[in-house]
Amino acid sequence: MTTPGEDIVGLRCIVTSVQRTLLEAAAPVDPPTVVVTAALVAHNPLAGAGRVDDLSALETLGSRAATVLVDAAIAALGAVGLGASDVRGYGKGAIVGFDGDREHTAAVLHPRFGAPVRAAIGGGADIIPGTKKVAGAGSSITMPIGNKDDRWEFDDMDSVDVAIVDAPRPDEIVIALALSVGGRPNARVKIPS
Repeated sequence: MTTPGEDIVGLRCIVTSVQRTLLEAAAPVDPPTVVVTAALVAHNPLAGAGRVDDLSALETLGSRAATVLVDAAIAALGAVGLGASDVRGYGKGAIVGFDGDREHTAAVLHPRFGAPVRAAIGGGADIIPGTKKVAGAGSSITMPIGNKDDRWEFDDMDSVDVAIVDAPRPDEIVIALALSVGGRPNARVKIPS
């Protein structure tokens, strides 16, 4: 048996959460909406190196991290009776520790992160919205969520926060993925006619 992420050097932890919203503004949400987040903490191979133009090590980390995160997120969905085919929305984010560079988060999230996620959920014609920052341990990041196939699907526009109390340390990076089922709880904003 292999351990998830064993090919990620310096992988310290993986954290998942499931939020099922049953009641919103005193009204039942039926069926409940679900947002799953999966985040990992790994060593940043370029921490402390100053400006580095070759970011390929972080691009590889992004691809490997995406595989670990989407597998963890789908497993979390399974725990509440849902699966990859139920996913309507997604988002991503990364926080690099103070010995890193904001461009490190871009290298992790953009060139190679999306393909493993789309393959695992059976599609995703639109971008995976994301956010990035440089911050210390315990910092949160708000990840935008958008519809996987149409960014203009208002009911799926949402966000979720992720924070890991002891990460990122100065030489680490937190990489996170959000998957949503059902959109915003009791969504009712309409496109003007």
